[in-house]
Amino acid sequence: MTSTVSTGSTTDQASTGGALTVDELRADLTLDQLQQLVGLVEYDEDGDVFPVTGWDAIVFVVGNATQAAHYYQSAWGMELEAYSGPENGNRDHKSYVLRSGSIRFVLNGAVDPDSALVEHHRRHGDGVIDISLEVPDVDRCVAQARKAGARVVREPEDVTDEHGTVRIAAIAAYGETVHTLVDRSRYEGPYLPGYDAAASTFKKPAGQPKRLFQALDHVVGNVELGHMDEWVEFYNRVMGFVNMAEFIGEDIATDYSALMSKVVANGNHRVKFPLNEPAPGKRKSQIDEYIEFYRGAGAQHLALATGDIIATVDALRDNGVEFLDTPDSYYEDPELRARIGEVRVPIEQLQQRGILVDRDEDGYLLQIFTKPIGDRPTVFFELIERHGSLGFGKGNFKALFEAIEREQEKRGNL
Repeated sequence: MTSTVSTGSTTDQASTGGALTVDELRADLTLDQLQQLVGLVEYDEDGDVFPVTGWDAIVFVVGNATQAAHYYQSAWGMELEAYSGPENGNRDHKSYVLRSGSIRFVLNGAVDPDSALVEHHRRHGDGVIDISLEVPDVDRCVAQARKAGARVVREPEDVTDEHGTVRIAAIAAYGETVHTLVDRSRYEGPYLPGYDAAASTFKKPAGQPKRLFQALDHVVGNVELGHMDEWVEFYNRVMGFVNMAEFIGEDIATDYSALMSKVVANGNHRVKFPLNEPAPGKRKSQIDEYIEFYRGAGAQHLALATGDIIATVDALRDNGVEFLDTPDSYYEDPELRARIGEVRVPIEQLQQRGILVDRDEDGYLLQIFTKPIGDRPTVFFELIERHGSLGFGKGNFKALFEAIEREQEKRGNL
């Protein structure tokens, strides 16, 4: 087993990569709060060849965007803030923009039967097509990407409406995933030109928190066997991302879910990409299952950061969201009890909810994983609450994999 994790934390605005983004300010986050939520670290912006301000949007293709938008509002507490569709001239598809804290989801569903989204959804099902990043200089980033051998799928261009101008471009990543690069510093609109402001018609139940999660911690990509190092090197070479952690070996494997995982991140760790590939095992691993049903590499799960995982999980369960089960034996393990020490809530409260806990040299984290959110066993979500830890729950990998395998066995895919 090899595991290396970079360390360091700070609340100094300059050394953690500059000021808060517009989306973070709109979420009423402070730099101290963001540092705890997602684990920002010290960082020298001057040496960054591909500066990334932060996450811009996670763009999904779904089979029915109208219903998916309702699901993310009613089950996940997100707020609708923009819309594009036939009513404002978009005859190809409907697109709903939703927000929770500093996180923006964009849900796209085909209207025109000949839309390219129809074929994409036929092949992949519901999933992430675009991990969009906000950058301060689109042209500089594209020039660096091209120089480093990346495929530019959208040349830099200005897109303008009455709210201002967005500079935008895109580069290809693993599978059919792209990274759209966005500079919205000259734009005051709700999302992008072509979108109108919209508001939720769904009324939250009385007593539900203002939001259930505040920020995006990381996005995990699954790639085919033998391609993990290729994509790690891609992010190193093209985007100047640093290697943050590596998980390889029997300590994170079961008989079926053997995998290898490496984590890359931008300089201040605001944007983090764990990359997984399957490792040889006795039977089909969770990574193999994902690649089979997604028909290739893609984003496996999104980790949503919350300051109160207990309240978030309770609200989500009340709203019908299903989580993976954790056996009582996990919480009764004396080695676990000794390793994690004191955490902010009694272990019994974590046990009641199936929340996992892990500790490293920097602190601890609490985490829990949903079951797949769509019909195919592909995309799911993680809820994470950090208390100093900069890791990804290494000590929980086996418990997580065993929980996933129980679900695989129910589906007949183990």
